[in-house]
Amino acid sequence: MPITYTNRKGVTYYLCRGVTKTSKPRYYFAREPKGDPVEQIPEGFKISESINGIVSLVKDRPAQIWPEEVAAVEAAVGRHPKSNKYRVNVKHNRIEIYEQVGPDVEELAAAFAQDGLDIPGLAERLRPTIEHRAQFTPVLRFILANAERRTFHAERWCYLGSIDDWIDVRPMGPLDQLARQLIPKLGTDQFFELF
Repeated sequence: MPITYTNRKGVTYYLCRGVTKTSKPRYYFAREPKGDPVEQIPEGFKISESINGIVSLVKDRPAQIWPEEVAAVEAAVGRHPKSNKYRVNVKHNRIEIYEQVGPDVEELAAAFAQDGLDIPGLAERLRPTIEHRAQFTPVLRFILANAERRTFHAERWCYLGSIDDWIDVRPMGPLDQLARQLIPKLGTDQFFELF
């Protein structure tokens, strides 16, 4: 039976195998079966889903981030007043925070109400559709700097047209301390002043 994976948006993908120009096997996910059907995940690989629902086959490397470190960042995000706009993702040696692109459900409902379309319960009715279709972009990340001391450094995405890259925002320190200092600034003008 071919390997399938259904992402957070409810789309089912099939693991497919092709061949590169150098005759090496190439694995990819597609919405319809293509090439040779794959019935077993290749050794040393695992299925990965991005924050935006993109499915891929990646090398199965041991995570350098501890579960309690992820929990600390998730807890800090959970305390944010607009926590529903943020997602946490772990990649090998870093924890990334993604922000929803565009307005959230409450902002949309408020905009409709301002235009005279004040519909009771609109936000609750829109929520499943908005969350299902939401796209996220990375805005903040904590990178493991010293595995023995468990210290991290933080970077934020810079939106200046001449830079468009990650920039350092704090010296190295314990993750929980960095998370408590930086995550509350997400979505505020203070976030853009971090250097």
